[in-house]
This record gives sequence, structure tokens and C-alpha cells, in this order.
Amino acid sequence: MSLIVGGCASTPRVDAGVTDSFDWALHPAEEAGLSRSGLDGLRTAVQKHIDNNQLTGAVTAVARHNKLVWHEAQGLNDLQAGTPMRKDDLFRMMSSTKPVTAVAVLMMVEEGKLSLEDKVSRFIPEFKDQRVASVQAGAGNSVTLVPAHREITVKDLLTHTSGLSSLNGLVPGPASSKVNKIERRPDDTLADYIPRLGAAALDFQPGSRWGYSALDGFDVLLRIVEIVSRQKGDVFLQERLFQPLGMRDTCFNVPPENRPRVLTLYGREQDRWKAQKPMLGDGLTRYIFGAGGLYSTAHDFLLFELMLLNKGSLNGNRILKPETVALMSRNHVGALFAEWFPPLSAGKGFGLGVSVVEDASKGNGRGVGAFGWGGAYGTETWVDPELDVAAVLLVQQPVDSVRPAFQQALRAAIVA
Repeated sequence: MSLIVGGCASTPRVDAGVTDSFDWALHPAEEAGLSRSGLDGLRTAVQKHIDNNQLTGAVTAVARHNKLVWHEAQGLNDLQAGTPMRKDDLFRMMSSTKPVTAVAVLMMVEEGKLSLEDKVSRFIPEFKDQRVASVQAGAGNSVTLVPAHREITVKDLLTHTSGLSSLNGLVPGPASSKVNKIERRPDDTLADYIPRLGAAALDFQPGSRWGYSALDGFDVLLRIVEIVSRQKGDVFLQERLFQPLGMRDTCFNVPPENRPRVLTLYGREQDRWKAQKPMLGDGLTRYIFGAGGLYSTAHDFLLFELMLLNKGSLNGNRILKPETVALMSRNHVGALFAEWFPPLSAGKGFGLGVSVVEDASKGNGRGVGAFGWGGAYGTETWVDPELDVAAVLLVQQPVDSVRPAFQQALRAAIVA
């Protein structure tokens, strides 16, 4: 049997006719308290970036009061062929995968198979007795290893306060990158690679800072899900999350029949668009990146966000308890995230796999308590309980200005 699994599978949506029901029919804006002219501002916000050659295209979707009010494709999905973007095009979600992995962890917490305070070494013994890289001032700024004050926990990984493979500021940790660097091999699985990370030097003492673990931290979390659920991570997510929610096109390995729907990745070089090699590869893989490996559509991720907006349930399928969603979406790190990189993080806290707006003046249109996360190629999805909104912005170029422009246009469209 092949180890490469987790392909996208079409599954019917269950319509339960309850308060969390979502029928995927486009509703008039006025039914959800928005203005039609205001929603046109969403198109304008995206099109401006396409016209300025900042984006090749986008697919966006918005639901309010459990009604779909916006779902649009703009731009091109293939610049050479000139073919228009389609609503069902497959995007590389990159770190937008992280909230999905966080939900998988919380499902296991609810089942009593782990707790947030569990030491990682409970599941992966190699993580016991880790050390921290410390830079000694002086000639050459030499790096030494000192014992960690305590072991890292599941919660540390979910909140990016573990020090494992972190980004300090927006650059790789300068200390740990010089010592005990752990390489991932081409044929590794999570079961192969993650135990070796136990020998990795941490960038800082656990819990003392916020430092983004772009890959390894959430890969460790998905490996823990594999261990406690006794299923491969991609199989667990497919059976326990994607199928119940009707996320029919979300997967780590896209099957051959759907490969034409995967967008070509473009970047700007010398004022021209050129095809780029994806950071995490572009073919079938044995390694399941819990931190960034998903492919998905606006349709699917809106369903995921609607589940969170409905406090863990959608169309009669309960994924999490309301109190667990509340736990996920509150700040667990004090001021550590807000102080991490203020141009991006000021006014925000960090929950379990998601950032959380605490200061509306810094929310760029999101209300207090709004939570979500994005990916390296510009994807951004979020829930805004104050406004009763779930939103998806899928692009494949990391353009900082498009997200606030879209969010502000959405806020301006809300009239009741």
C-alpha cells in the first residue's frame, strides 16, 4: 500500500436544517446586512492590485449571518494561456494550514488523549532534555548550548513560544541556525523526521518569547495527532474534519485528475511575471506538512471558518465544543505577540494557531476578537464574531497591502 495518501475526495455536504446550516447559495447582500454597492468595493480592492501587477489573480468569499454574500474569481490562473481564474482553482495554502492542525490537536484534547500542558516528550521521548542556543558576546559572537529551563509543551508549539526553529523578528534564529541544525531528508515522513528534532537547539527559553516556528513546530503537533489518534495525519484530517465539513478539495497530495486546477506559482522578476518553484515542492510527498502543506479552495476554507464562527459546528456536524473554540480564539501569550514585530502584530494577541485582534484600531477593519491566520503566498482566512463574518482571501503572491484593503472594504460594506 502506498504511503502517499490524503488525496482530495469529493464528499457530499450534510444539510441538517439547524441554526448552523449553510447552503452555499449566493444571497442578496441586503439579507445579511450589507450593501451591494459596498460589496463591489471588495472587487475594486482586489482588482487594483491585479491592475498594478502585484497579483495575478484571486478568489475571495465572504459569509455573514451564515449566508454566502460574496464568492468571486478575478484575474488569471495561467498567464501564458490567458485563462481566467476559476472559483474552484486550487491554492497552496502554506501557513493557512496551521489553524487546521490546531483544530486537530484540540479535537484530541476534547477526547482526553492529550492536554495543552503535556510535555512534548510524553509523546516523542527525544524531546526530553533539550538545550537552548545562547550567543556569547565578544569575538565572533560564539554560540553555546545551555539547558532549557523546562521542557516544551503542546501549548508552547500552538502559541509559537517554544523556541523550536523560530523566526526572531522576521529572520531565522541566528543562534540555533549555527548549531545542531536538523536536515529533513527527501523520503522522510513525520515519523522519521520529528524525533530527530529533539536534538535541535531552541532559539530561546520556552515561554519567554514569541518566535514564529514556520514549519517544524506545527509539524511536531501533527505528528502528536498521528500518535494519539493512531492514524496518519492526512487520513485523520480527511476523515475527521474535511469530510464532515464538506471540504471536498482540501488535501496534501492532489490527485492527478485535479492537478490542472493547481495554480501556477508566479513571482515578479525584472518587472515581469515568471513561474516560480514552490517552497514545499510541487509533487506527491510522503512528508505531510502540518505547518503548511495543504492545497484548498475558497469554497472549502470558507466552510472551515464558518465552523469556527458557529462555535465548532456546521450543518449539524460538531467538530469542536463552543468552549474549545473560545479557548482557541483568546490571547494566550500576553504582550509577547504584540511586541514581536509591531508593524504586523501590534494590537493583536495570539491564541492556539491564530492571531486575535485586541485593539480595533489595529484590526484593519476586523472587530475585536476576530481571529485567523495566513500563508506565505498571501492566503488569509479569518472569523470575526463581532461582525458575524467568515472571510477567505486566496492569492498566490505575498502582497501586504491587499489584505487590509479587502478587510476595510468588507467593513465598509456592512450597513446593519
